[in-house]
Amino acid sequence: MFELLPTVEVETGHPPAASIIWLHGLGADGHDFEPIVPQLAGALLQPTRFVFPHAPVRPVTINGGMAMRAWFDIFGIDRQIRQDEAGIRASADCAAELIRRENERGVPSARIVLAGFSQGGAVALHAGLRHPDRLAGIMGLSTALPVSHTLAEEATAANARTPILLAHGSLDAVLPFALGTASRDALAALGYAVTWHEYVMPHAVNPEEIADIACWLAKVLG
Repeated sequence: MFELLPTVEVETGHPPAASIIWLHGLGADGHDFEPIVPQLAGALLQPTRFVFPHAPVRPVTINGGMAMRAWFDIFGIDRQIRQDEAGIRASADCAAELIRRENERGVPSARIVLAGFSQGGAVALHAGLRHPDRLAGIMGLSTALPVSHTLAEEATAANARTPILLAHGSLDAVLPFALGTASRDALAALGYAVTWHEYVMPHAVNPEEIADIACWLAKVLG
């Protein structure tokens, strides 16, 4: 039996009619984006359950092998360096199991947004575009599209028209802005409906971005 990841959950009302599964970045945990819920709740027209999973603790090569919460190992930022494809796929499977649990709790996939920041955004993109059932939306913040060479073959028709929100800071020194724009362009070239926002900020989230996220969520979950 598949063991679900531990999660932090916040509901804006009961019973939830929609769910947002939000994956944190490298070294953070499920509490990282918990404080953002009150800033988004006003834009949501129906009760919504926010699900913030904790990534497993594992050694991360780029950080000298230090153990921390991570969705997959990182060998380097350069896109020519091999990616931890097995780790990415394993975490995508974990995200898919969380989606299925929401289904079992009465929220259909079409009312679920899969979101993530940085490393979590990479997993959200990978998992969401390959999910067998249509999702309400996929959101990747300050992130890059992983395992892109297999996407055209593995992408599901169910999410070919699913709205995608990508946002990135132009001053990002952790995950360069160019990786964000390259990911945007790669998805657009495959015909995906990508909403793009850029901000003058580092590897972070700012109030303007939160306002844009709220507007986008209101559209895809409205």
